[in-house]
Amino acid sequence: MENRLYFEDNLHILRTELPEESVDLVYLDPPFNSKATYNVLFKEVEGTPSAAQIKAFSDFWHWDEESARTYHELIHNPQAPPTLVDILSGFERFLRHNDLFAYLVMMAPRLLELRRVLNKTGSLYLHCDPTAGHYLKIIMDSIFGHKNFRGEIIWKRTSAHSNARRLGNVHQNIFFYTKSDKFIWNPVYVSYDEGYIKTYYRYKDKDGRRFMSSDLVGHKGVNPEYEWRGITRPWRYPKHRLDELDKAGRIFWTRNKFPRYKRYLEDMPGMPVQSIWTDILPVVSWSRERLGYPTQKPIALLERVINASSNQGDMVLDPFCGCGTTVDAAQGLGRKWIGIDITYLAINLIKNRLRDRYGRRIRYKVHGEPRDLRSTEELATLDRFQFEVWALSLIEARPAKPLAPKGPDRGIDGVMYFVDEAGGRPKKAVIQVKSGAVSVRDIRDLVGTVEREKAAMGALLTLRPPTKAMVREAAAAGFYHSPGWNRDYPRVQLLEAGDLLAGKAKLQAPPQNTTFRTAQRAKKDEKQEELSY
Repeated sequence: MENRLYFEDNLHILRTELPEESVDLVYLDPPFNSKATYNVLFKEVEGTPSAAQIKAFSDFWHWDEESARTYHELIHNPQAPPTLVDILSGFERFLRHNDLFAYLVMMAPRLLELRRVLNKTGSLYLHCDPTAGHYLKIIMDSIFGHKNFRGEIIWKRTSAHSNARRLGNVHQNIFFYTKSDKFIWNPVYVSYDEGYIKTYYRYKDKDGRRFMSSDLVGHKGVNPEYEWRGITRPWRYPKHRLDELDKAGRIFWTRNKFPRYKRYLEDMPGMPVQSIWTDILPVVSWSRERLGYPTQKPIALLERVINASSNQGDMVLDPFCGCGTTVDAAQGLGRKWIGIDITYLAINLIKNRLRDRYGRRIRYKVHGEPRDLRSTEELATLDRFQFEVWALSLIEARPAKPLAPKGPDRGIDGVMYFVDEAGGRPKKAVIQVKSGAVSVRDIRDLVGTVEREKAAMGALLTLRPPTKAMVREAAAAGFYHSPGWNRDYPRVQLLEAGDLLAGKAKLQAPPQNTTFRTAQRAKKDEKQEELSY
């Protein structure tokens, strides 16, 4: 089975695309009630202005017609465990029809489907915070069975947090379930802390190697009893093996002249990982892996989960894949993977992340993004803001406004930066996206926006073909001359989404995502390579 990204509601994909028992490991981190604005901060080119922000999504769990219909289907579904129906009915009486109950109702069918697609030896890790975690735990018990609950992981995500009039919230919870009592488990070890080493590995050899002493004496009636070096005991090893250990310097003789086994620190794999994880730091502002996604988890966290509960070649699924940390970790550890997200912003972010880390050698398919004019029109009709994000990704421009904006957008849907002279400041190209009818007035508006923003260039990305008057008006805007590249670029450009998708058109602009010096060096190398042929 191939690696896949899905731009779609995960419930639909789980029901229609994933066969029963086709996944070995599930990790999910569904957002709820964070009361925060979710922003994606785009990585900047060296020297560019501060990061652009875009609202990716807000908490969408509200009691409405959709959640009411989902609840009705659940309680009348003969495949739903009776205990789940009883629990949700109890929650309805206790919580009423509020946002929390809507969240639980929307999560329940997804958790049912995740159990269905999970292999018999598979595991599921549900990452949550205290807001709804205890409710989810009860729902999970009813779906997976309380006997298949393998533990609760406490991840200490920060060292200190100031919360008014309550205990500081420094941790999150991860519930670990399996589908059966026969599941994949690979022991994971962590480094010993200094206190443990000083307490238990307090001895040192002449060469400085630390060791702890452990018992060589076995159990009476179990181990053979005999005399060795004047001491009669039931020994764990036969006499010849004790002689070999002593000759090799692996016997520690106490002050009382009693032998004990030297267990060197360097030979130990470490401490078996426990249920409280304090050694994995969160993604912070100075983290190299930081993408700016507010719910981004450190890749070390996912690597630990994947290493513990899957093997090479196994299939890993993240149905709320966000910025793609699970996908990235699975790829790096030699697993196959499936990621699902309902926003194209997330899908595009993951595509860029995978390209940046693995280059072109990585192979996967993206399902749900437009591939022809018909599907492009369908996306524009379904959600014009998702269409904007997708269209901007065709020219690698970053979105410049919220996906669900309020108020005027100042005529800018996207923006891209480039540096085209040594030591120069970054320059900007502004992008407008139109999914409906267009006219020459749109070109005049774009020219005005370019002038107001003091941008070097502008582009109008359309779904419908431009008129001849629009083409003439764009040409009348003249050219931008790049001093570094000594080349003229159309100051205002017209781009059709269909032509971009088919590879028939592209934005004409100096290279972005690089410094001018780096770009010039690459250009020089390219010329030398051509001459060598």
